[in-house]
Amino acid sequence: MNLHLIGHCTGLQMELLEWASIIYDLLVFAGMTLIYISESVLLTFIPRRYRAKSIKGEIALITGGAGGIGSLIAKKLAKLGAHVVIWDVNRTGMEDTVREIKENGGKCCSYYCDITNREEVYKTAKAVQIEVGDVTILINNAGYVYGKTLLNLPDEEIERTYKVNILSHYWITKAFVRDMMRNNHGHIVTVASVAGLLGTYNCTDYSATKFAAIGYHESLFSELKAHGYDGIHATLVCPYFINTGMFQGVKPRLMPMLEPDYVAEEVVSGILLNQINVVLPWTIRYLLPLKCLIPAKLCWTLMYHIIRGPQSMMMLDKKKENQTLKNNNNITVIFKEACAH
Repeated sequence: MNLHLIGHCTGLQMELLEWASIIYDLLVFAGMTLIYISESVLLTFIPRRYRAKSIKGEIALITGGAGGIGSLIAKKLAKLGAHVVIWDVNRTGMEDTVREIKENGGKCCSYYCDITNREEVYKTAKAVQIEVGDVTILINNAGYVYGKTLLNLPDEEIERTYKVNILSHYWITKAFVRDMMRNNHGHIVTVASVAGLLGTYNCTDYSATKFAAIGYHESLFSELKAHGYDGIHATLVCPYFINTGMFQGVKPRLMPMLEPDYVAEEVVSGILLNQINVVLPWTIRYLLPLKCLIPAKLCWTLMYHIIRGPQSMMMLDKKKENQTLKNNNNITVIFKEACAH
C-alpha cells in the first residue's frame, strides 16, 4: 500500500513538474515576444546611421563579385573600410572591379574560383586565409539560372544550377565558418530570391535551389545560435527582379524591376544593421502570407493568371527570346521566358 502511494505521489509530482515546465516556457515565450516586438518598433524610429556597426578592417569575401550586384556590394564595402576579396570565373570583370576599388583608396584582391568544384573552393579558401587573413564577412552571392520548363531543361544544366546556387554554399561556408566560430565573430550573407519563397513558372531548377538556400541559411543560423555563437550574424536576402541585364526583355506588370544599386545598398545595410531577413521590396513580405491564408486552389489560380495569363506579370519581348545573357557569376545562361531572381 505504501509503495502504491509512493508511486502515485511520484507520478503526480512528475505531472506537476511537466505542467510547470510548460507554463514556464509559455511565460518565457510571452516575455521574449513582448521584448522583441518592442525592440522592433523602437528601432524603426532610430535612423539607420545611428544603429550601423563598423566594418572597418573586416575581411569580406563575395562570390560572383566580378559584375552585377556582387561588384556593387564589393565597392560599397570597400568604401566603408573593409578589405574585400572577390571570387569569380570572369578574370576581366574581377580586374575591373579591383582596379576601381583601389583607385578610390579601398583594399581589394581577387581569386579565380569555379565554385562548382568543391576541391577548388577549399584550395582557394586556404590561399585566402594564408595571403589575406580570416574572412569575417562571407557573402554567398553567385547565382545561375537556365530558365526553361522541366522537360526542356538539360540534365547537366539542372546539375549546374544546383552546384552554383546551393551546393557551393556548403563548401564555401565550411571553409570559413570555423575561423568565425573560433573567434565568435563574423557575418554570413545568403543572397537567395523571392523565387525561393514562392514557386515561379519556368524555374523548377532555380526556384528549387533558392528554396534550398533559404532552408540551408535558416538551419545554419539556428545551429550557430544553439551552440552559443552569438557573435556570428546571418542575413538572408530575397530580392525581386533586378535590372542587371540578366532579365533583359522581362517587363514586370505589378511593380518595376529593382535597380542594382538599390539592392546592393540594402544588402550592405543588412550587414551593418545585423538584419536577419532582407526582402526586397519590403512590400512583398506582406503578400507572401496569402500563399498560406487563402485556399490553395485560389492561390494557384491567381498564380496562373498573374504569371501565365494574357495580362502576364512577366511580359517578355519575344524578339529577345533565346538571347544569351550573363548572370552575376558571369556564366552564360539562356532564357526563353522569364524567371524570378
